[in-house]
Amino acid sequence: MSRCAEAAAVAATVPGAGVGNAGLRPPMVPRQASFFPPPVPNPFVQQTRMGAARRIQSFFLGIILVPVRALLLAFVLLLAWPFAAISTMCCPEKLTHPITGWRRKIAQPVLKLLGRAMFFSMGFAVRVKGKIASPAEAPIFVVAPHSTFFDGIACVVAGLPSMVSRNENVQVPLIGTLLRALQPVLVSRVDPDSRKNTINEIIRRATSGGVWPQDTVTWTWQGYTFIQLCVLTFCQPFTRVEVEFMPVQAPNDEEKRDPVLFAGRVRTLMAEALDIPVTDHTYEDCRLMISAGQLTLPMEAGLVEFTKISRKLKLDWDGIRKHLDEYAAIASSSKGGRIGIEEFAEYLKLPVSDVLRQLFTLFDRNHDGSIDFREYVIGLAVLCNPANTEEIIQVAFKLFDLDEDGYITEDEFSTILQASLGVPDLDVSGLFKEIAQGDSISYEEFKSFALKHPEYARIFTTYLDLQAGYVFSLPEQGQAAPSITSNKVSPENHNGGPSDKKDD
Repeated sequence: MSRCAEAAAVAATVPGAGVGNAGLRPPMVPRQASFFPPPVPNPFVQQTRMGAARRIQSFFLGIILVPVRALLLAFVLLLAWPFAAISTMCCPEKLTHPITGWRRKIAQPVLKLLGRAMFFSMGFAVRVKGKIASPAEAPIFVVAPHSTFFDGIACVVAGLPSMVSRNENVQVPLIGTLLRALQPVLVSRVDPDSRKNTINEIIRRATSGGVWPQDTVTWTWQGYTFIQLCVLTFCQPFTRVEVEFMPVQAPNDEEKRDPVLFAGRVRTLMAEALDIPVTDHTYEDCRLMISAGQLTLPMEAGLVEFTKISRKLKLDWDGIRKHLDEYAAIASSSKGGRIGIEEFAEYLKLPVSDVLRQLFTLFDRNHDGSIDFREYVIGLAVLCNPANTEEIIQVAFKLFDLDEDGYITEDEFSTILQASLGVPDLDVSGLFKEIAQGDSISYEEFKSFALKHPEYARIFTTYLDLQAGYVFSLPEQGQAAPSITSNKVSPENHNGGPSDKKDD
């Protein structure tokens, strides 16, 4: 069974489905379940709420603690700066060779000591669990989850390993010099080759036989600014931090052939130790989240697990970003940034009908009566785009062109849509004017509109479905497509046609 037929079968079992009682719906088919997002909080935002008592306590303690700790922190940083400057003296901004010799022997022990003093002066009480592995045992270690600017505590405890950092950070006065002393792997978020270059640099250092220090990898987040976080932290009498070093993990033969397996096993072990869920969100999701915020949508709207979806559906960044703009045009006015059946119908300039409810049901993959951005992207890719091929558009155009003169008039357009949607008094003038540049619609105009608005693909082909009694699927390669010489379409049943299923 093709994907379209499979989805239509699910919708057909629920007459008038699409809004309301999810209990009447059938269970999700495996493909629907495979794209269903895990119920986890936003991994890119740190939400912290303080009660009234905590705010009062912080205010009065802050009057004393903030200025004292700020002075101590400034003193430690100023004391550390000359040692960092000496260790990086005459070195290029992007280090091509590790810092060695007397500079390393003098600077590193002092910087480690001052690093501990800095966090002690800020009120951190650090507890260490587990054994710290040497660079020879573990040339790379991962710090997670990166939910604060104070992840540097783990790096200080580990002996000041190299870290992955943005290019912009080394330009910050004082802090930039201290960061360069750690010999970081610098990345640029605007360079499309930065990820590949970063991976190559980490591999080069990890295979250097211990010449370079350990490399550590963390993630990114959005929440309090650095200044806000420092002030709130300084207001506390002390802040407990636990750093746990887990046993060194080595890849087996299968994981050496497929490093993704090794990465997946390691992150699962870390998640189990932290008792937190695992997701497939990447930096592209963070970019989509920020874009969603700029479009006045809830930031969570952009969290679609971009890498997983793009690999399964063969989508790219620009395509999903374009879909986000389209989604925002529908959802920005609705409460919570989700699309209901009414918003969906208004966007399509069509009334709510059984056919539209069935189409809505195909998008609404978790059966809650609304569509989120993830469901919208998957619906367009899985349900609409496969029905938007050149052959299907040609068939749909000939269905509308009742007199077969090569043009669709408003009466012809209205006749087919009324039959397709089961609405005898349907007013399609608004939709017709959006497609036509004059009094009728040419094939090129129809094709251009269908390609730009794949949501209509299944509506345009519903009349064909009604005549044929099944969802149209293309013939196998090399087999002739059905010859359409009249709007009375009744194509042959192509058994054994290619399945458009994607491997989940």
